[in-house]
Amino acid sequence: MRYQTLALLSALTFVVSVPQDGYAKSNKHARHHHGAGSSYVNPADHYSALVVDADSGHVLYEKNAEGIRYPASLTKMMTLYLTFDALKHGDLDINDKLLVSEKAANQPQTNIGLDSGEKLPLRTAIESVVVRSANDSATVLGETLGRTEFNFALMMTQKARELGMKDTVFRNPSGLPDNKQHTTALDMAKLAIALRRDFPEYYHYFKMTSFEYNGVTYPGHNHVMARYPGVDGVKTGFIRASGYNLVTSAERNGHRIVAVIMGGSTVSSRDNQMIALLDRCFDQLAEKGDSNEGEKKSAKEISTLKLDKVSIDSRS
Repeated sequence: MRYQTLALLSALTFVVSVPQDGYAKSNKHARHHHGAGSSYVNPADHYSALVVDADSGHVLYEKNAEGIRYPASLTKMMTLYLTFDALKHGDLDINDKLLVSEKAANQPQTNIGLDSGEKLPLRTAIESVVVRSANDSATVLGETLGRTEFNFALMMTQKARELGMKDTVFRNPSGLPDNKQHTTALDMAKLAIALRRDFPEYYHYFKMTSFEYNGVTYPGHNHVMARYPGVDGVKTGFIRASGYNLVTSAERNGHRIVAVIMGGSTVSSRDNQMIALLDRCFDQLAEKGDSNEGEKKSAKEISTLKLDKVSIDSRS
């Protein structure tokens, strides 16, 4: 399988290219910007927000968008990116059934109660990760593609670099707590844009609000999809150290924007903040009319998106 070879190559490449223990460079970078210590994300100051015009790459709103944050279950966006990539290249088939390991079966909530030795349909694995943010299913996907969680995390981080996500390091496919797993709102926006751009044939999964498995119907966590017309994904996330995270993609009147909130204090406040940002930025685009027509950026230009102070509207 192509992905088994890539898992080995990713591990070798990453260990050779990054000094010391494979993550030292990223950890040093994070500590340099956020103080010494094993946990360089300041839990008292972990709020970030970013809104980007997904076509032009213009930053419409920004607050601490390059601050190092814990991704929590936003991590699963990369797990899904690599899953869709495997499907696209024929390394996986949507009708495949994936073996559930003991480690995967023992993943904590949120999960769908998988048993060791069970064969999980790939389609269900995708749906449960998108809708339910199932940690057991995410681990199954990671182990299928990378053989081990560790190898898959190296693959995830390598792909992050290819997508221009320079401040992101992944340590597991689920986003469960690991103080060396970190990202930024800017990097998450790049990943959200890449998911829709690179896999339009699979992006419909992010519109799902529920799924069924073994006779049980599982509802989703993304309430903004139901509350805001035009939203078609992408992902929620929460661990205690991160606060409440949310990446949203939405379209209105021909304009598509990607918005990221990290470190919300509650689900409701995060969702309300997201809706307010969407309203504000769509209004901002409407006021500009069609002035940005013809300015769509290439995939490479989006991956190298930087915070242009001229284009930032960061009023509180």
